[in-house]
This record gives sequence, structure tokens and C-alpha cells, in this order.
Amino acid sequence: MRSAMKRVRKEETIGNNGQYSKKQDESHKKDPFSILPLDLIVEILFKLPAAKSIARLVFVSKLWSSIIRGKDFTKLYLTRSFTRPRLLFVVFLNYIPTQFLQSFSQEDPSSDPHHRVNISPHRCHLWSFSPPVRGLICRQNDTTVIIGNPSTGQFLTLPRVKSRRRGLFSFFGYDPVNDEYKVLCMTVLQVRQRRESRVVAEEHQVFTLGAKQKWRRIECNHDHLPPSFTTKGVCINGVVYYYAWIKSEGSLISFDLISEEFNVIKLPEDIRCLVNYNGKIALASHSKLGKLDLWVLEDASKQEWSKVSLLVPSWTDLVVDENLYFKVRGTLSTGELIFTPTRPVRPFYFISFDLKENSAKKVVVEEIGDNFASLEIYFDHVESPMVLSNVS
Repeated sequence: MRSAMKRVRKEETIGNNGQYSKKQDESHKKDPFSILPLDLIVEILFKLPAAKSIARLVFVSKLWSSIIRGKDFTKLYLTRSFTRPRLLFVVFLNYIPTQFLQSFSQEDPSSDPHHRVNISPHRCHLWSFSPPVRGLICRQNDTTVIIGNPSTGQFLTLPRVKSRRRGLFSFFGYDPVNDEYKVLCMTVLQVRQRRESRVVAEEHQVFTLGAKQKWRRIECNHDHLPPSFTTKGVCINGVVYYYAWIKSEGSLISFDLISEEFNVIKLPEDIRCLVNYNGKIALASHSKLGKLDLWVLEDASKQEWSKVSLLVPSWTDLVVDENLYFKVRGTLSTGELIFTPTRPVRPFYFISFDLKENSAKKVVVEEIGDNFASLEIYFDHVESPMVLSNVS
């Protein structure tokens, strides 16, 4: 990356005869920051405390803006961010119509200043979010789809999905081959759906994040219907997985973000909760007293599943309420398996189970406060300096 930046620097400052031109000299007077070496600029940006501070510097000069908006810088920044994963909370407060995003260090939530971004509340405040992907999130408000960067506080409303239908489902993911973020959406006749309904999702469309983009119609040869409010999807290695009904039977749908093709995978059990288990999609029921059964998809092409049964040690020492159920959240990048309570607990906490060491611990996040009506938590969130470009 540095060599590429040096080439850009040379082209911008040296004329055809190898000397500084008068025009370029005048540009330096207008932009005093252009005399700084690119390596130094990048070093300055990396020393800033948060991605939000970096995003503000796009207005310093055209050169700084081009660096910050460039894919090379974003990739370099994300490489560092992946070594510093964070917790991301979606919080809805009691008594007042306030909703916000708040992030903490995943390793030690009390160790660093937390970042809070207020957002417009919505009646489906928790179900409207897709899990974060490489620092970005996707939110659906009725038929409006919004992409957001919690690190910078920037939110971008995508063009309206053209449809006369009342219901809309959206899923968010990242295509690692083409380095593109994509939103998949489909429409239904009604917002609320039932398993026995004969209605299926139609009008499948894809939006690729970037300037001057629009929704594109794609073909889906598998009639299916995602349930209302329970399906968010999980993106793993360029594939979005989500639960759906096919003629009232539960199925796993995979959408390849690279080829933009759908596939149907038969489930070993009708379980809706999908998680990332060591880089593979898995089905997980709610857990009680530390007992857990997982179905892990070993080979999608052969539709082969394996069953994993686990018992978390010392569970009753960590969780006092024996009647409390926990939702399995999958494994972290560090290998721990995570459990979160299915109902609000104050102070909020989660259980982290180290599969290699066969040990568990309780992680309390007191910084979130007690005055919340409901919340959702996402793990392995990363800070991103990505500036969302206008799509109009």
C-alpha cells in the first residue's frame, strides 16, 4: 500500500520534466497539507483515537479526502480493527422514545471510553437491524433500508425499493472477491407472515453499496417465505444464510453474494436460530442450565450436518436464576462460545465458554446502565473509517 501511495504522491507533485510546476506550486499554497509525505499522513490518521475523528478529516483537503475514502486505507485500518473486536449494543430506553448504538471493548468493556450514537427510534427497534458486517450495519424501517457506520455516526438511506407490496425483508453481507457490500431484499404481500401461508417472497433485488447505484432485479428459482421479525441472516465467507419456510417446512436458504444465486439446504431439525460456529453456519436452540445441542453444516453442497452436544462447566455458579434461558450467539474470533439471556437482566451480562480450556466466565457490562427497556448485542464488531458515499 505504501508504494502505491508513493506513486500517487509522485504523480501529483512532479511535472513531466521532473520539476515542480507553477500550477502545482500554487496548489501547495492552497493546500499546505499536501507537502506532508503520504506515509506520515497515514501514520497521523492511525494515531487518532477513533474512526469518527478520521471521518471528519475528509474536509481537511482533497488529498486527505482521497486517502481516507480510498479502499487501501480502509483495508489497512480494518486489518488493525480485527485484532481489537468490540461489543455493539442496540439499546431502547424506558419511558422515553430514545434509541442508541453503543460500543465497548470486547476484551474488557470497562477499559476504554465507549462510543454512543443516537438514532431515530422505530417500533420494531430490535428486529430492524442486521448483524454488523466489517464495521457497517443495515437497518430496515418498514420499506426503507438504511446503511450505517456506528464508528463514524454516518447513516445513509438507500433509494426506495420500488414495489406496491406492503412487506419487505432485507439481508446484509459482504462479497470478499469483489470487495463489495450488498443488500438483498425481497417483498411480500403482508408484513406479518404465518407458516401455513401460501404467500411467497417475490421481487428479489440486490443493491451494491457505492455511488450512483440502484436496486437490481435478480432471479430466485426457489419459492420461500422468511418469517416476520425473527430472521436477520448470518453472513459467512461471502454467503448470507437465513431461515425460511418452503410450503410450511422450515429450510435454510443460502444466498451467494458473489454469484448472486440462491440455494436451499434441508434442515436436520426445524430450528430458526442461526449462528456462526467456528466459521460454519449452525443451528442452535435456546440453552438452559448450560446444556446445548448444535447442528453444524459441514458441507453445503452435500447437505451434511454434524451434531455437537455441550455442557458448560460451573454454570450454576455463574447464573443464579435456574429458570433463565439463554440464546446461543455463536463463537467469537477468539474461539469462545457466547450465551446471552433471552430476557433483560440488570446489570447486563453474558457467558463466555472457552471450548479449548473447557472453562466459562461471566462478563458483566455495567456501563450500559439499568434504564433500558430492551437491547440487542452483537459481538466481534470492528471500527471502520469507511465514509458512506451518496448514492443519488
